[in-house]
Amino acid sequence: MTSPRTTLSLVDTDPAELAVDAIVIGVHSQTTEPGSGAPAHALLLATGGESIAAAFDGKLTETLALLGATGGPGEVIKLATLGTVTAPLVVAVGLGPEPSGAAPAPESLRRAAGAAVRALAGAARVALALPLPDDADAPAALRAVAEGALLGGYRFAGYKTKPQPARREPVAEVLVAVPDAADATAQAEVARAQAVAGAVRTSRDWVNTAPNELRPPAFADAVSAAAREAGLEVEVLDETALKAGGYGGILAVGQGSEAPPRLVKLTWTPEGGGNGKRVALVGKGITFDTGGISIKPAQGMWEMKSDMAGAAAVGAAMLAIAALKPSVTVTGYLPMAENMPSGASYRPGDVISMFNGKKVEVLNTDAEGRMVLADAMARACADGADYLFETSTLTGGQVIALGKRIAGVMGTPELCERVRVAGDATGEPAWPMPLPDDVRKGMESDVADISQVNAGMDRAGHMLQGGVFLREFVTDDVAWAHIDIAGPGYHSGEATGYWTKGGTGVPVRTLVHLVEDVATNG
Repeated sequence: MTSPRTTLSLVDTDPAELAVDAIVIGVHSQTTEPGSGAPAHALLLATGGESIAAAFDGKLTETLALLGATGGPGEVIKLATLGTVTAPLVVAVGLGPEPSGAAPAPESLRRAAGAAVRALAGAARVALALPLPDDADAPAALRAVAEGALLGGYRFAGYKTKPQPARREPVAEVLVAVPDAADATAQAEVARAQAVAGAVRTSRDWVNTAPNELRPPAFADAVSAAAREAGLEVEVLDETALKAGGYGGILAVGQGSEAPPRLVKLTWTPEGGGNGKRVALVGKGITFDTGGISIKPAQGMWEMKSDMAGAAAVGAAMLAIAALKPSVTVTGYLPMAENMPSGASYRPGDVISMFNGKKVEVLNTDAEGRMVLADAMARACADGADYLFETSTLTGGQVIALGKRIAGVMGTPELCERVRVAGDATGEPAWPMPLPDDVRKGMESDVADISQVNAGMDRAGHMLQGGVFLREFVTDDVAWAHIDIAGPGYHSGEATGYWTKGGTGVPVRTLVHLVEDVATNG
């Protein structure tokens, strides 16, 4: 199921003269000096909206303040222009306090553009006149605005059978005001934003699809079809091939469902082999997670359709990589299974033989993600990789430790720092976490090489247990990072910034950024 798409282009016409349904400008909050006679909180117009303000004879910020505008981040205030400018509506979006000596941070612009475009659903054509610097920071700022606009305009198509009169269609077309619409660098940033945001939207669509429509075989088919259309090499292992190949973890998790598991492998190979480096991306694809025999509580279980967000992100990132054509070989591995309770389910107490030959004692069938990931990561190492990035909605411990916006990252310290930097650059923050020896000691098994969770079922360091387990399936010569997105992979609350309710597409943009970084810097 594909959501409606918003198109985006550049324009260098005076924003006051654009024939659009709404023109979006930025405003900053401004605290005045006590005793100055000015209001305690005043609005400051951001650059980009000067011609709009001039058309209002200098009374624009005053009027917006009367309407309740404070300039707070993501705040959206609409003002009818009554013919003052060509657009019938001026929309002021808050950017927070004015940054000292610099343009707003890219993430502030990304969230502002997303909030504005989302608030303007129902409009056919919208222009953004937001602050864009004219220095070395210009490409990052334009990229942020473009991504925010395209992602803020996302809405899942859904399954409603009756017309919804109050439901407005997403903005169809967004114009971004820039100094020179023909500038090659600006055009390249728009093309990149369209490829990457398009991939994020695809990831969101997969996550938001009802789980009865996206069981492992259907998910594998959907990813494979999109990948082949993008020009990627595709390999799909069905249950017979998985058994022949020794993928014990994937088979164990999937054996309780009538919908059999899959492993999808997607490969991008640049012309001439690129810079010689090899990147592996691995994503958890549990299309629905009941917990299996260790069944979950009913409350909130419906959100477990999002337990394949890691695989959705990897598959979508591969689509963006095919469009951007970085000079590095990239292979994506998407292990897919449905974790269901039945007479055929794997059990606590089972000992599973994994792809790399290690024996794992199962203590909790709800710790299934690490089982399918371990096989896929071991396969990635066997195929050959210099860097391995894996992402998954793995543990509730990530949410307890870092909240719903910040991913936890574990693995090779240098690569974890690289992920943190990429997350900061893309607005998908990640925080490095340790892999302590005492956590590994707690996972010693009496009968196997390692237990799946702490042998005493102690949940202390629950997020770290997942990382410690996965480390057992990465060879010493491969730098690796495990990105736990249990919180940021799915947004249960109200829409905010460029996040809508449901799948977020995290960490598609981080993965693409990392691949481009490896292509450029090795």
